[in-house]
Amino acid sequence: MARTRRPNHKTATKPARTVSRKHEADRPERARPGGDEQRGGGRPGRPVEPSTRLTLSERVGARPSEEGPLILTVEPTEDYALIDSGGGEKLERYGPLLVRRPENQAIWRPRLKPDEWQRADSVFTGDTDEEGTGRWRFPHAPLGETWPLVHDGLSYQGRFTSFRHVGVFPEQAAHWAYAEAAIRAASQKTNNPVRVLNLFGYTGIASLIAARAGAEVTHVDASKKAVGWARENQEMAGLGARPIRWICEDAIRYVEREVKRGSRYDAILLDPPKFGRGPKGEVWQLFDDLPYLLGLVRELLSDRPLFVILTAYSIRASFYALSALMGESFRGLGGNLQSGELVIREAGDEPRLLSTSLFSRWSADHV
Repeated sequence: MARTRRPNHKTATKPARTVSRKHEADRPERARPGGDEQRGGGRPGRPVEPSTRLTLSERVGARPSEEGPLILTVEPTEDYALIDSGGGEKLERYGPLLVRRPENQAIWRPRLKPDEWQRADSVFTGDTDEEGTGRWRFPHAPLGETWPLVHDGLSYQGRFTSFRHVGVFPEQAAHWAYAEAAIRAASQKTNNPVRVLNLFGYTGIASLIAARAGAEVTHVDASKKAVGWARENQEMAGLGARPIRWICEDAIRYVEREVKRGSRYDAILLDPPKFGRGPKGEVWQLFDDLPYLLGLVRELLSDRPLFVILTAYSIRASFYALSALMGESFRGLGGNLQSGELVIREAGDEPRLLSTSLFSRWSADHV
């Protein structure tokens, strides 16, 4: 069972990522030089006119009550399982497929024998620099670029990208379950649809789950390819008739316009990278821009909001920092603030917990 030997193959080099929800390269940035396959279609060399930020009122009143650290753990299921990790890699099962790829948090030794790692159907290999030169290898049988996946009965499409991602971040399942339950309960109680804004929405799993629960969803991502992928997932999930607006735009610029229009949302999800570029070359720096974005988010909350969920990957910070920022942003709203880490539990005997990201979640008192 527990083995001391590292899987017998060269580990792929990780990119010097700037992102937030996880380990330093387990999350796509909004854009990288060379295209918009990740989360943005930014053009690094294109001059961008500086935007004038809105003047936001200072928030007063007591901070929400705070709880933490809260560890939200994703357990193995038929849809997904972390089979093993170690030696800078992880071995995962997505449905029937075994996927092997880099994981820089896994600094321990793998538990399983090397021959069990060799059973992987797909292996990410090569460099993962800013040009996205990494490649997937299929040791046993050629696989297409995409393959069907399922999460809790929701069908969607996985894809082997050159940035070692597959189109879903399974540790988010804890947030998805929370959001779905809260949206469904609110929709049934008021008989009105819940308005949800999903910022940095990527391939849309959270948006689809919210729509399935009865929400009207606005999905925003800076990557044209990601938005197109999300639209495909909507059709694949059989939710084509559900009200989802797909917006390819820089998150801050979109939210600024929504504030000016007086738009309101009952629930907001934010899953920002540490660094990225928008479709028109807008630059995003998490530590510089997140406080302003949260201020805008506060302006968008309805008179009876449900929740705001913030996730951050690969940042040199503690969840206490996110909690303090969220607490200041939501002064006077009451409610409860829970902050901590998202982790995945390995399958099998003596499982370890793989930390993936930090989060902070504000919930209204009535949720």
